[in-house]
Amino acid sequence: MLSPTHVAGIIGGNGFSSKGKYRGIAPECNFISVKVLDHRGDGNISDVLAGLQWIIDNRRKYNIRIVNISVGTSAKEDSDENSLLVQGVNAVWDSGIVVVVAAGNNGPGPMSISTPGISRKVITVGSSDDNVTVEVFGSRTKDYSGRGPTPFCIKKPDIVAPGSNIISCNISRYNARGKATLFHAETPMMYTIKSGTSMATPVVSGSIALLLSKHPEMTNREVKLKLRSSAVDLGQPREKQGWGLLNVRKLLE
Repeated sequence: MLSPTHVAGIIGGNGFSSKGKYRGIAPECNFISVKVLDHRGDGNISDVLAGLQWIIDNRRKYNIRIVNISVGTSAKEDSDENSLLVQGVNAVWDSGIVVVVAAGNNGPGPMSISTPGISRKVITVGSSDDNVTVEVFGSRTKDYSGRGPTPFCIKKPDIVAPGSNIISCNISRYNARGKATLFHAETPMMYTIKSGTSMATPVVSGSIALLLSKHPEMTNREVKLKLRSSAVDLGQPREKQGWGLLNVRKLLE
């Protein structure tokens, strides 16, 4: 099951429980959490669309600049550019918000990018280190990162970042009734290791938060162009690495 706590920790965990050892990319950022899935990580499109619309409606009230979407679907009925999920993330992008979406873990075959990562507008993130064997959704796998192009011949992913064996927060769990409980702050289960493009995506989102804190006037299009110009070519095919590897130092120059 995808842990939203793990994703949030990658973006902006302050490292308090580890005495600073495990910190997020942008530890001073602010979070707006929009719940659209149940405790198993399941949900329906209508709830996701409602959550995206809420973001659009409240973007100015809460100064929402970045939306991280570390979930997706590979269902055939949603693999069209005109699908409701793609329209939903496109609407968020068109409102001026930077939208960062996981490429999915269905690689290495071509056209294995998950929806809504197939959108030509959003920033789609793959894993740069999927050559190592890791556990993804309970199975041991490698070369898992979704590969382009999309069914509409759009080049994806846009960029790659580390996504394998990422250590981040694990302070919440669900009991048998589906209610959240907390681990004691000193248990070894405060942190956990997870892998997948869902982990690579918040690495990019956190880096963009740093960029926007330095240049708050930047538009989402300018952010995307800056990511492209600062990425490091790994010498891999375009359908695997996109523009290349995220380089935070160059991004912030």
